[in-house]
Amino acid sequence: MTDERPDRSTDRVVSGKRHGEDQEQNLRPQLLREIIGQERVVENLGILVDAAKARKEPLDHILFYGPPGIGKTTLSHVMSREMGVNIRVTAGPAVERAG
Repeated sequence: MTDERPDRSTDRVVSGKRHGEDQEQNLRPQLLREIIGQERVVENLGILVDAAKARKEPLDHILFYGPPGIGKTTLSHVMSREMGVNIRVTAGPAVERAG
């Protein structure tokens, strides 16, 4: 009697994402109109997006600055989605130079 078990090597997929990251992403705003607060900022960013689309040009550079946890990365993803382009995110310490 041989103990043959089915190959379950593909049953479990391991991901580099943190647990719950997909659910967290679903709660974040996806478009400018979904952002709550900062009405003037959101309005100005909407004008920038509309103008860039009308010119059929990329959006000018924007620098979001502030302490951790205020939505800079989320807003960056929203802007890329509004423009219909991909985004690459980095952090200041990753690009700092000594001296």
